Amino acid sequence: MNAFDIIVIGSGPGGYVCAIRAAQLGMKTALIEKYNNMGGTCLNVGCIPSKSLLDSSHHYENAIHNFQDHGILIEGKVQLDLEKMMARKSSVVEQTTKGLEYLMNKNKVTVYNGLGTFKDTSTVEVTSENKVEVLKGKNIIIATGSKPTKLPFINFDGERIISSTEALKLKEVPRHMIVVGGGVIGLELGQVYKRLGAEVTVIEFQNRIIPNMDSSLSKELNKVFKKSGIKINTSHKVTSIEKKSDLVTITAENKKGESVTFQGDYCLISIGRSAYTDGLGLENIGVGVDKYGRVEVNEKLQTRVSNIYAIGDAVKGLMLAHKAEEEGVFVAETINGQKPHINYNLIPGVVYTWPEVASVGKTEEQLKEINKQYKVGQFPMRALGRSRASSDLDGFVKILADSKTDEILGVHMIGARCADLISEAVVAMEYRASAEDIARISHAHPTFSEAIKEAALLATENRAIHI
Repeated sequence: MNAFDIIVIGSGPGGYVCAIRAAQLGMKTALIEKYNNMGGTCLNVGCIPSKSLLDSSHHYENAIHNFQDHGILIEGKVQLDLEKMMARKSSVVEQTTKGLEYLMNKNKVTVYNGLGTFKDTSTVEVTSENKVEVLKGKNIIIATGSKPTKLPFINFDGERIISSTEALKLKEVPRHMIVVGGGVIGLELGQVYKRLGAEVTVIEFQNRIIPNMDSSLSKELNKVFKKSGIKINTSHKVTSIEKKSDLVTITAENKKGESVTFQGDYCLISIGRSAYTDGLGLENIGVGVDKYGRVEVNEKLQTRVSNIYAIGDAVKGLMLAHKAEEEGVFVAETINGQKPHINYNLIPGVVYTWPEVASVGKTEEQLKEINKQYKVGQFPMRALGRSRASSDLDGFVKILADSKTDEILGVHMIGARCADLISEAVVAMEYRASAEDIARISHAHPTFSEAIKEAALLATENRAIHI
């Protein structure tokens, strides 16, 4: 029997980061992964492959529509090689997962391939095709992630009615892809296939797309999507999905209560993800889950059993890779006797469409709900020299600051490179900066980040320079 200080079940961003940090702190660490490849959803069928396709499809779209404006002329028709595009994506995934293998070896983390199941509060049984191994752990971390949520009246068939997993490896560009769900995953993959030539229709239950972000971001992205030809249908409740041959028919109820139908050759269901704990044997150790199937934990991410923790998508909170990573480090350091912290208000959210959307802190809707007095500084991207130089004119940066103290309460942005720009806001808010603090910092010219400085100037005393 092999004994460890820490056993981590699941090798996604939360799990593998937790294992590395535990090993760095001198703890003997094991990592269990039931699939052949490490990295979980994010590296294999989520963040990394989707960004690869977003990047490739963006190049294709630029070659067709935008190169000429830059004086780049292509003789003949620009052709799509979807097979090669998918091969590049797979290569990116493979390189990234192999990088994880290197990191495990470097940090002397012992990796077990197989299904990890609790036998008792300190024992995990790892079952693979060939053998069963029993591990003993002083502390055990559940990092089993999530899976795509299904609609109650239809199952994924993996061919025409698909989840994001299948959408990342299609062998053809759909004629008409219907996306059920106007959240991050649906919009990103919808934009990929729109760029590649598909007709795309989005059906969203809420009254706006990206409903969990600031409404101004939803409005702006909606405008951009409509301009590109993507059809957006909000306040629509899907009631049935039927497949006949290569035709999928979706029936929905609109906000007037009328029944409407949509037809396409592919239906991508992206209504969110659900915590995945199947096969863990939680019933063997008395660890409970809430009504959403998430493992119940306290502020230290401990379960009811003090030596067992849970992190990432398996627990409540935003289902984001970087949130899981922070929790992985938090748990490892807590077990080691340190006093780490996570400010959940400062976990940024990003949508990797183009323009990119990013947000951190409170939205206007949230501030209004708690009757917080605030100021707004909003600066349009089109007023930047850098935006005009690259023809990326859509979007804005919006800073919300406390009316009395000027402390930044939320930053919401949509535009080119916002996925990277949001980090400035996170740093500022982590150190409780005021809008004026940002306004008085020199930002390089010409850059997209100048929009943050100008928005801060607007929030401070309405004294932006370039508007």
